[in-house]
Amino acid sequence: MSVFLDTSVIVAYYNSRDELHERAFELLPEIVRGEHGRVFISDYIFDEAVTVSLVRSKSLKKALELGEHLLKSEVHLLKVDDDAFNLGWEIFQKANMSFTDCSSLALVRLYGIDKIATFDTGFDRVEGVKILK
Repeated sequence: MSVFLDTSVIVAYYNSRDELHERAFELLPEIVRGEHGRVFISDYIFDEAVTVSLVRSKSLKKALELGEHLLKSEVHLLKVDDDAFNLGWEIFQKANMSFTDCSSLALVRLYGIDKIATFDTGFDRVEGVKILK
């Protein structure tokens, strides 16, 4: 049992003005407690999360705090290696999703992760993985 954490949940949790903040505030603690197994993000998700945090908050301090929290947490950081990149590219050619989302799907498939925690509706049509919202 494991879960891949998407940027949308991370950003909503750390931004109290986000329309999905309350749901993220309910969902993320149960994920961190291990109710869905091991928790994974990718280096691409880390990049998106700290970048979105910086852009939306206009605060380097907040973006750094988020990055440090992710790096020090129990979240396992997966790297988009050649295999994940190539599979992500294959998925991208058939899907109407961002390349980052496709690389996330590649990692989910390569590592046998069974759930994705996301508020991104693009994942709703993905088969073979449970979506946590």
